[in-house]
Parts: sequence; structure tokens; C-alpha cells
Amino acid sequence: MVNDLKRKRGTDVAPQTKRLHQQQHDAGDEAEAYSSAAESDASMGSASDHEANGDDWHGLDGDQDTKQDQTNDHTGHSGSHIVKPPTGEELRKIKDATDLYRSTFFKLQIDALLPNVRPKYNHAQPLEAFLLALHKLLMNMPSVSPQHPLHASRTLSQKGVAVPYVRPLPTEDTNWKVSFEKPSEIVLAGSWATKTAVKAKDGAKYEVDVAVEMPPALFQEKDYMNARVFQKRAYYLAVVASAIAENAGLPCELFYESTSGDPRRTTLVLRSKCDGSPTDFSKLNAQIRIVPYIGQSPIPLQRLSPARSNIKTAAQEDESREDPTPLYNTTFMLMTTPKSHLLSIHHLKQSVPAFVDALALLRVWANQRGYGVGSRMCVRGFEGKGMWWASILDLVVNGEEPPPVSLGKGGTKRKPLGKGLSSYQLFKAALDFLARHNFHEEGVFVKAKDGHRFPPGSYSSHEAVFVDSTSSVNLLADVPISSLDLLRYDAQATLEALDHSSISEDPFQTVFLKEHRDMFARFDIVVRVDLSSAEMRKASAHSVADHGSVYNALMTTLVSTLRRGLGNRAKAIAVLHPTSDIRPLSQAQPANPSVVHIGIILDSEHAFRLVDHGPPAEETESERTKQFREFWGEKAELRRFKDGSIVESVVWEVKNSDERAHIPSMIVRHLLKRHFSIGGDAVQTWQSQYDGLLRVPQSISSTYQTTGAAVGFKAALTAFDTLVKHIKALDDAFPLAVLNVSPACPALRYTDVFVPVAVPVPARSALPKSASYLPAMEIIIEFEKSARWPDDLRAIQKIKLAFFERLATVLMGAVKGLHASVVLGERPERLEIQDEAALDIVTQEGWAFRARIWHDREATLLDRIINDQPHLPKALRRTASGEDARERQAALQAHEVYTRRFIHAPRHHRAIAALCHRFAAFAGTVRITKRWFASHWLLRGHVSEEAVELLCAYVFLRTSAPALGETAASQATSAPSSKERGFAQVVEFLKDWDWTTGLSVPLDNADQASAAAPALRQRLLATLHGLCPNAVVARRITALAKATWECLKGMETGASSVKRIFHHPVDHYDFVVELKTALSPRYYQQLDADPSVWTSKNKYANAVDKDSSPSIMPGFDPVSMLYDDLKFVYTDTVLLFYDPLGGNRIGAVWQPALRTPRPFRVLGGFSSTPVPKIEAKAKEKEKGLVIVNERAIFAEIQRIGSTLTERVVPRSA
Repeated sequence: MVNDLKRKRGTDVAPQTKRLHQQQHDAGDEAEAYSSAAESDASMGSASDHEANGDDWHGLDGDQDTKQDQTNDHTGHSGSHIVKPPTGEELRKIKDATDLYRSTFFKLQIDALLPNVRPKYNHAQPLEAFLLALHKLLMNMPSVSPQHPLHASRTLSQKGVAVPYVRPLPTEDTNWKVSFEKPSEIVLAGSWATKTAVKAKDGAKYEVDVAVEMPPALFQEKDYMNARVFQKRAYYLAVVASAIAENAGLPCELFYESTSGDPRRTTLVLRSKCDGSPTDFSKLNAQIRIVPYIGQSPIPLQRLSPARSNIKTAAQEDESREDPTPLYNTTFMLMTTPKSHLLSIHHLKQSVPAFVDALALLRVWANQRGYGVGSRMCVRGFEGKGMWWASILDLVVNGEEPPPVSLGKGGTKRKPLGKGLSSYQLFKAALDFLARHNFHEEGVFVKAKDGHRFPPGSYSSHEAVFVDSTSSVNLLADVPISSLDLLRYDAQATLEALDHSSISEDPFQTVFLKEHRDMFARFDIVVRVDLSSAEMRKASAHSVADHGSVYNALMTTLVSTLRRGLGNRAKAIAVLHPTSDIRPLSQAQPANPSVVHIGIILDSEHAFRLVDHGPPAEETESERTKQFREFWGEKAELRRFKDGSIVESVVWEVKNSDERAHIPSMIVRHLLKRHFSIGGDAVQTWQSQYDGLLRVPQSISSTYQTTGAAVGFKAALTAFDTLVKHIKALDDAFPLAVLNVSPACPALRYTDVFVPVAVPVPARSALPKSASYLPAMEIIIEFEKSARWPDDLRAIQKIKLAFFERLATVLMGAVKGLHASVVLGERPERLEIQDEAALDIVTQEGWAFRARIWHDREATLLDRIINDQPHLPKALRRTASGEDARERQAALQAHEVYTRRFIHAPRHHRAIAALCHRFAAFAGTVRITKRWFASHWLLRGHVSEEAVELLCAYVFLRTSAPALGETAASQATSAPSSKERGFAQVVEFLKDWDWTTGLSVPLDNADQASAAAPALRQRLLATLHGLCPNAVVARRITALAKATWECLKGMETGASSVKRIFHHPVDHYDFVVELKTALSPRYYQQLDADPSVWTSKNKYANAVDKDSSPSIMPGFDPVSMLYDDLKFVYTDTVLLFYDPLGGNRIGAVWQPALRTPRPFRVLGGFSSTPVPKIEAKAKEKEKGLVIVNERAIFAEIQRIGSTLTERVVPRSA
């Protein structure tokens, strides 16, 4: 359909598409290229429907009828057009696009994506010329007579070519020989031959596999033993490399490459030189791999069953007991498969029309998530697994063999889905298989023509089993089961995005274009491990020989150990490192990365439990108990529990809830230290660095402990509940009964940046001035309804004052040590009809509350002032002027405060508190995100705390189903389980979010696609009214988020740190107001607070400062008050920024228009000064121009700040 539409548009479309592809290819960023192409093609498709009036619909096969239509136009009336309606076949194609591809637009996006991820096969003439020359060279190579392997390697080393022998390396006592003969056959294999190649990540080149069949005469029947066949293959490859290097007719660069770091899978890589010759194929971004394989040989294939042992080690003393070598045998079998796999893919391509496109979609999806090759962190085990992705589609199309009873729990046979599915349907069916199948419990045997070669029981030594349709090899033999757990998790998350997205949302970006390899947004815990000093606790020579190298054996043991230790605490564990790279021919063995990252996705239901149970005491001498003690070491102990049971157990000691979140990391550290001797600085996590951002300095914390302060969110909630009981117990002292007391404060919903602390009132004098801030927790009191309330807004405010006075008197008389005082006003401006009064309550324990009274009649009275003629249409209402207009404006402001304070705040509090209970990581994510906004001088002044909480709520709820009746297992798959991952996802969202589109957050447990979504969006906008960022601040947030994201990516390589993310640059401000830190009661909360500011300077350390004020003022922050005053005074002059968490500087940016000369006028709204004569122009009419008077404003700011301001520093200073 799309191709026909493009033909209708004319001949200009193809060149445009070609130029677009070339520009994207040169950009080097696959994700951006995919996105640009998709958007461009989609926009071209939409443009065709809105062209000039001269273009008409000519049907999907427009080319066939264009001339006829033009003839009709000429023979018809002048200026008339005959519009041809779509035919039934065309309508059927449109309907199929909707049914088979989710939507027509989704199909257009797929059609735009696929050409940009495939090589330009029509530009492959230089490659074909090179391949012909290479074929001629290989078929004319001379034979090499049999000789000792060491003598043969010395001969080649003189030519600069090392033979990549595998371990155990040949010695002088070796009694077998190596030789060379020209290939029996040369086959172009792999994805290039079948035209199923897909662009890899990080600029990796396309692979052109040249399978070279080694003659059977080179091998003997016993060569399958002790890696002898791999030694002969290595020599064969080295001879080929030497011959190509010596041939001047093939200008190319030669390298060795070992797939997955396995020396037994070494190949020869040929890269073209950019010399402009007829064989220069460098523009294709491709490289040739020469892969020696075995076609027919005297080696009996039945000896290569996964259950057989083909390695004899010196430590294997018991000849009767042979441990199988499944990986060794699988690697051997892989040498026999290039041709059979080529024929298998070719058959699928011919029989299934959508196979090629479906495979491309699956490979793109996998590459975006690190299941492929790349220089960034990729998931271990998926290098060189192109055949496996194709076999998944083979399984979907053709089904599988009956499930083997001997493997796991077994299951039902998967029935074939047929060959007529679309590419999107095949792709989604493959994801459904990956999301549902548990490889640890059940093996997969793809339907084979003649059944499978080896019985199912022979694969019992493999962790995961997936045997392809050729019955040759288990394609998942070397893939860690933990990596498959991550693959399953990603498939589930993708299906959620496809199934739960509304029609208005486009999941294409998330599924195919978004980069998912960023560790900190993908994993709950990231551990950086230096393996340079790693040693296996129980090193097995047999295991090393089976894996091919010590490194691979170490990695396999490490992953399995961590998976066993974490158990159901983790949903998935993945080892991340760059894939294997090329090496020069002089280097025989591959180099392995010494530093790897371990990514862990937690199951929040089990991840943070304190105790792991083992065998009961009755099995003290059993093998199970011995294994448990051996595994956990000194951590294992016999304990008795409350239910009377006595079991072996491991207990993780923690002091607070923050440390409890570290339990999975503690387990990883313990296991790495015990089993691999990796400890200290060799193991790095970032959780403690994030925790430090949410803690006060150690000296202040010690003061809290000395004074007996109550600490914690639960302690604050307990204090709130106690206060509510006291208030409700005093109903007899009031004319109206108290119906409800509602919290509306971050400290009472677990989202305050710092943990609430209550220092007893008598001990507050021990706190320094720089740490004397006492936050007031907002609560709302609702009395029963009564007709005795007055109908005048000013009188209502007076009645509230009377209630507060009565409540303060009664409370102080009933509760010992409680202080209560009535306070008025929070802003520089005051309105008599606006709710201004509050009651500050300070308990004896040191908790401070600020109570307000909610009277619903206020809203009605304010509405009457705003609209005193509701019965008339808007066009007929009289226009308010003078005093009425001012009163209406005051009523609008008071109504906004009333709605935000008494309607939205309690609802918002309940919704956010529910999310904190629903998601264990939500509260921590909000706290870190608030700290980030505050550190960059945006919180409170430009972005409210409620806005930050809603942003975090969106990140947690964007793919989740309704919470009504859901279980932990049915929660959103992609919801973070750690605050570090939650914060990274918030930053990831902010860097790409278009602020102009708004945001709908389903806080009422409603689906985003339901009718409630518009109302929820209105509620969000009302909550943020007056506090949401303007365009300047929104762009500022986006820029900061992008810079933060780059820092997070830099942390992967150690080039950045957590604290750097929260350091704020000030170079871009026009001027900065520096404040005196000693006078800020919140200075101790600053990120880089200087302890010397609050250190006692008296002669005696325990002496009380005489200047310390005995009065207690909850919520008193002079710096915040100064900021509000300056913002009110200079609202039209400068844009002000500051850190509300202990900031000692205020940044300012001039309004751009004020710095350009303008004519003077009375009440201009800013302090101005005449333009200097040098700058004034000569024309008389342009005299009298003024600009902003910067020096006068600086002086005014210092006067307003009085003793708080230190100095004002302009940018030029």
C-alpha cells in the first residue's frame, strides 16, 4: 500500500528518501536515524492527503490510471475533476493494515524503519568483486604437509601471524600434527547471504560470513578429544590469514575475533582499505568473516552428544565417572552448522512472506536492549546469536516437537501459528513466547523434518535448552539463565507498552527507537566489579576446559552464584560488558574486559527481607545443610524463631529503612568476597552516595542523638495521630464538633527530602543557628456543618481566628508542654477575604504542626463575587470596573488558594501516600528528585513539591494497570524497585518531555485511556496553577535533565560521580546575590555545607550562646522570605532562582527586553536610567531612551536584604 502511494506522489519521493537515508547514515546515531526516517515518511504520507487542490485520489494503484484520469480531465468540463473512489481491494488493504499492524500509522512507521536498518545491497559491487578475488585466492592456496603444531606456529610467527591455539596449548610432547589443504567448498553464509542483515549498535559493521569447508582428510577419528579439532582449525585459519596478508591483490586489514571471548570460536576478519580501488567496499560499512567449518569428517557425530565427555584432565582420576562437556560439544557442533543454517533460513524466507521483516523488527528490538554486539554495555551471552532470533520465528511459524518428559515440568506442545501472519504479528508472537516461557523449567525443541538427533535427556547438563530445526545444536548452551530472565522481563515490559497504550499514545518510539541500554534507568542496582584479582574458590580444570577459558568459566560461576544467593529477591540479573573486539594477527588469545557491571532488577515484594532460611535443625549433618554453610560461610548460623522453628539462616543486620534497601547489595558483596576473593574497592555501588544526599551532616546528626530527638517518618505520623486524638477529645470545648483532621504535608506522606526530626523544646537551645529550622507540618481541620457560620467572607476569617484562639487555649491546658500560637499571612500581600490564618502547634517532643480550618461555604461566596450573574449568558453580563473589578480579582486569587489548599492538597496527599505504600521505591525517588530540583535552584520558586511528586507518579504509573484488586505480581513490569533507578527514569523522561503537551497522571487508579483522563489532567493543571514552570524554566529543566543524563552515562565508565549531578553552575546568571550563611537556619541542609559555620566558637564547647533566641517559630526561614519579597518586587524585572534547602545564593536573570533601549514612560514597571550619550543616536525623535538601572537595583536588593545579604556579584565581576 505504501509503495503504491509513493508511486502516486511522483518521481521526487525516491530521491528524497534516498537523501534522507544518506544523511541519517552519516549521523551515526541509529536511534535518531530510525526516528527521523519514521517521522519523515509518516509526514510525507500525511502530506499527500493535504496537497494542493490539483491533486486527487487516484487509488492505491494510481500509476495505472493516471493517464486515463488526465484524459478524463481534458475531455470533461473546464476546471472540473473526476475523483475516483478507492476500490474494494484497496479498502481491504487499508483494513488489513489496521488489523494486522495495530494501526495504519504503525505500519507506516514500520515501513519507514526497515529500509534504514538494512545494508545497501545495490551498492555491493565492490564487495562482490572482493569476494570473487578472495575465492580465487583460497582455492589456489598450496598445501602444507603435516608437521608438529609448535614447529608450524614458529613458521607462521616469522610472518607476523600467531596461531590462535586453544587451551590446553600444544607442547613438545604432542603426538598429533597439523596440515593444510585448499578448501573443499566456500559458501557465502550468514545474514548477508540471506539478506536478513540488520544494522547493529555503536557503528558495528555488517558481517559477511564466508564459510570455508576444511577438507575431511585433515582430521582423524579421535580429534574430537581434548580440543584437538580446535587446534587444527586454528592452524587452518592462521594459514589462510598468512596467505591473504601476503597477497597484494587483496588490499585489506586482517584481524582475529573470538565470539563471546571463546578462543575455540576464533574467526578471521577482513576490513577493506579506503583506497578507492574496484574492491573497496568500505562504504558498505561491512566486514568479511572467514569461518572454517567441517562438512564431512571421520569424526562420529554421536560422540558429540551434550551428555558425553570429550575432555580428559589430569585431575580426573576416576575414569569410571566422566563429567559431561556440554559447552565443548556444542562448540564443536557449531562448526558443522553454517551451511545447514543457511538452508534453513532460506527455506523460512521462501515459505513465510513476512519472515524477513519480522526478523528485522525482532533484531532491532533486541539491539536496542543490548542483546547483540556493541561497544557499550551489552548483555552477556547474546553475541553471535543471529540464528537464535531466526529460530524463535521458526518456532512461532512451525511449532515444536512434543515436550520432553525428562526435562523440567514439561508443558503443552506449541502449535504452529501459520505462515500468513504479518511481520508485526510474528514479532509480537515472538515477544509473547519470550515473555511467557521459562527456560529454566522447560526446554524447547523446534519442529524438525526428521526429528531430533539427540534424545531430550542428553541436554540435562544445560541450564537452558533451545534446539533449532536442524537438530544440530542447543542455541542457548552458553547463555546464562539470568540473561534469559532479563530477556523475559524486557519482553513483558514491551508487551505491556503495546497492549496498555491508548490510541493517542504511540508505543513505536519506546519499542523500536528508544535506547534501553542505559544501566541506571534499566536496573534497580548496578554493581561495578573489577575482576583483575578474582579467583574462583573452587576452580575446576574440567570446567575451564569445557568453557574454553578461565575467564568464561569464572563469569559463568559468578552469575550462577549471584542468582542462587539472591533467589527470589531479583527478577533478573545480567552481566554487562562490551562485546568481544578484534585483535591483531600477532595476538593469539582474545583479551577479556577486566571490569564488568552487574545489573539487578529487584522483586520489591521479597528483595528487602532480613532473613534467608535454610534447612531445619534436624538436617544438621545432611548434604543440604553442608552446602548451605559452604555457600554462605560465616553468615550462616542456626537460629530459633518466634514460631518455635530452629533452622539454618542468614540474617542481614540493618539500622534503618535506608540500610534495608542495601540488603541485595550486601548479599552481592558478601558472595563476591567469599567465592571470588573480590572485595574492597573492587566492588562499587552508588546507593550510599545517593543516601548521603538525603542525610544531614554527621555533626548535626550527632547533636540530634545527644538531645534525644525523635527521627523518622513513622515517628511524625505517630505524633500526628496523637495530636488528632487530643483535638477530637476536646469536642465539648467547641461549639462545633471536629469531623476530620487531614494531613497535607510531604513529611506525613514519606516524600520530604530529609527525614523528619523532632528535637525536644528544652533541648533546642543546643542547636546552632545554622541548623535551627523547625518545619511546620500542614494539617486541615474540618468542623461539622452549621447554619450559624456568617455569609460574609471577612467575617468567616474572623470566626476562624476565634476558633484558633479557643483551640490554642484548650490544647495548651489539656496537653502538658504543648505550645500553640495563631499566625497570620505567608505572602507579602494580604487579602481580607482570603484564608490567611493558621494555628502553629509545637508539641513537647518538638513536632510542629500548622493547622488550618476548612469551611466549604467560602467557595460558594467566592463564586458569587467572581460571577454575580450566573443566570445570564456570558455575552449579556455586565463588565465589572473599578472597585468591582479589583474585588473580583481578589476573589479569583482567594478562590485559587482555597481550591489548592483545601480541595487539591488533601486529595493529592492521599493519592501520593497510597503510591508510597504501593511502590517501595516511590518515596525515595521523590525525595531524590526534589533534591535534584532544589540543587538546581528550581524547587518551590518555580516547580512546586506537588509537581515533582506528580512527575514521579507518572513515571511509576505510565504502564501500570489499575491498582484496584491487583497483586504485587500484576503491578507494572517496568516500575522501578529502587530510588536510584526511579530517579534515572525521571531524568530520562524530563530530557525528552514536550512541556507544551501537558501530562495526565492516573492518580485515581483509572486507566489512562478512560473517560476520566481529561478530568485528571485538569486536576493536575489546577494543582500546579501558579507553580508550574514557564517556558524559560521549562527549557532550563530540559537542558539540566540532558546534562544530568550525560553525567549518568559517564558514571558507567567512572568519568562522573553522583554528587556532580547535583552541583549547580552559576556562570549563566546575570548576577548572584550572596547571603550570609550563619544567618540561614537551613544552611545545614545544603549539599556542600561547611561544618565550620555552625561549629561552636565559644571558649567552652558546652556553653549556651547568649544571643540564641528562646522563641520557637515553626517554618521560619528568612532566606525564603527574602526570596519571596524580591520575587514580588521585581516580578517584571528579573527571574530569580535559589535553593530552598540551605541555599546561600540567589541567582537572577534579567528580562531580555529590559536590556534594550526603550522610550521612557511613567510607571514603566522597572527602575530605569537614561541611555548614555555615546550609545544614543543622533536623531531627535530617538532621544529619551532608557534601560534597566542595574546599579540601583543592586543597591535596592542589598537594602531589602539588610543583614542577610553579603554582596551582589554581577556576571562581569
